[in-house]
Amino acid sequence: MERAYVVRAAGCLLWRRSPVGRLELALVFRPKWADWSWPKGKLKQGEALEAAARREVLEETGFACRLGERLPSSRYTDHQGRLKEVSYWVAEASDGAFEPNDEVSDLVWLTPDEARERLTHERDRDLISPALIAIGSDEDVTGL
Repeated sequence: MERAYVVRAAGCLLWRRSPVGRLELALVFRPKWADWSWPKGKLKQGEALEAAARREVLEETGFACRLGERLPSSRYTDHQGRLKEVSYWVAEASDGAFEPNDEVSDLVWLTPDEARERLTHERDRDLISPALIAIGSDEDVTGL
């Protein structure tokens, strides 16, 4: 039996605390796919998953990040009909600032409920609850 080729990718649910202490998640808009999603992208040859996740966050959002717990992976068929598996982590944003680039035209920081409404794909919404648990928060808690 032939083994199917899987496109490997990595990304993060990037988070921060607002000035008033509210948890905010970063969503990016990708014009090529006309979708709101988490920052993510394909691994480069020989690249480790964690390194790819950090690189993609920096490239797509302009923010460095500290990886936290690993989240469930997402498996789906991509726009080209290939099986894609994305490994995710929660990651706290550190230094940086967003500037539009070739892949991402916009970045928004939203509460978990707002993010749930804005995300294009259900598979991305499914990661919010495990991320909140990993961060040690829920929608009603403003402090760690």
